[in-house]
Amino acid sequence: MEGAYLLQQLFAWLREEETVDVKVPLVIVPILNVDGYRVGTRGNAHGVDLNRNLPADSWVRECKNPQYFPGEKPLSEPENQYFVSLLNKYPPSLIISFHAWKPMINYNGDCRKVAVFLSNYNTYPVVEKLKKHPTPGSLGEYAPHELGIPVLTFEAPQLSGGGKLKDIWAESATAFKELLQSDLIQSF
Repeated sequence: MEGAYLLQQLFAWLREEETVDVKVPLVIVPILNVDGYRVGTRGNAHGVDLNRNLPADSWVRECKNPQYFPGEKPLSEPENQYFVSLLNKYPPSLIISFHAWKPMINYNGDCRKVAVFLSNYNTYPVVEKLKKHPTPGSLGEYAPHELGIPVLTFEAPQLSGGGKLKDIWAESATAFKELLQSDLIQSF
């Protein structure tokens, strides 16, 4: 919910702001896991965690927690089949993925500068590798290693205790607005 909201706000800003000069092409996938989003689960309609179902070399069938069930085989899910076909049709030079877990900016591949740029605005920690939370078959494992595309995963805080979506956007809005208009993003 939090990640989808951030992307929605960013897209609204891009549509409405007449003075924006974004000089990079964008392909926006608002929500890949539509079924899970509708019912508030991590898994899709088949109970598969799409962020463990990509055909990375790291993919494994076993999982300790059922919420991370990777499916019967890599790329078994139609959502990921569509996503991979989209990556093949419009090969990106950088992927920015919005999630909600712990506030951090996780990067895989050669995009540390982008992570640091964003962190300078919202002070989220920059994390290269999640040491205590392996992610086999994830986008961060698949795109950099199999396709050579760096992935920046923006982990927004999960709402709890009266937090509001607009507050999450407010703490990072400037970071994304500045990034999309920067020379840094144009270097990708």
